[in-house]
Amino acid sequence: MRASGRTRLSGCARWNPDSLSGNRRSTRDERVEHEEAGGLLRAEAGADTIREGGFIWMESTLMQFHRSPCILGAANGFLMEVCVDSVESAVNAERGGAGRIELCSGLLEGGTTPSMGVLQVVKQYVQIPVFVMIRPRGALCRPLPVTFHRAFDMVHDPVAALETLLTLGFERVLTSGCDSSALEGLPLIKRLIDQAKGRIVVMPGGGITDRNLQRILEGSGATEFHCSARSARDSGMKFRNSSVAMGASLSNSEYSLKVTDVTQVRTLNAIAKNILV
Repeated sequence: MRASGRTRLSGCARWNPDSLSGNRRSTRDERVEHEEAGGLLRAEAGADTIREGGFIWMESTLMQFHRSPCILGAANGFLMEVCVDSVESAVNAERGGAGRIELCSGLLEGGTTPSMGVLQVVKQYVQIPVFVMIRPRGALCRPLPVTFHRAFDMVHDPVAALETLLTLGFERVLTSGCDSSALEGLPLIKRLIDQAKGRIVVMPGGGITDRNLQRILEGSGATEFHCSARSARDSGMKFRNSSVAMGASLSNSEYSLKVTDVTQVRTLNAIAKNILV
């Protein structure tokens, strides 16, 4: 997605289409105040940003948002965010009890921006908040709440990097504790949560399953966590030519799909509820 000037978006940010409300136009540097999630949010409208009729215009890019409540924290003692890349997975995540969806495309590449069509259909079928992956380079996306992507796990000094994110105004950071999984990185995740002292949400993610969630939550003190909760489903393709592979990766079958599993979401939700509520 393209944006210009002060409306350019972060290469590691995610925007929430639920986070704006109203049918008003924002002109250059106009200061906008609106009620959101029980508190007053203040926002700077950039020079190329226009809000009108329930749409955000950024240069030539059109993004539709829906006016539903935005959950910025763990309202019930914890919050499970499920990473999805399809309408089916989004619906399954909500049915399983997820508190928020991270909508992506290209999960094998770490998540890229989904199409506007996928976002529009997802918003028609789910009621829980949807955070959308944004991956172009640039500055921060304000006034939309932003989460720093797992690029954080590649930094040299995570303690200093967390303070940098606070200075830049990020609301949360998704991390596996700079390790191969959230379980392996648990000591650092706990250290970061202790360092944050509620100033920023440190959200564990990476390899979270029903086998390790309890240990991760109890060992870190986290109140939000991120997972995919997916299972493999056989493709509906009837004829299969086993002599030809259309994709570059041979590690994943081209005749199976990974979809968010309702049962897995419910299981993870129940574990978190038992620990944190």
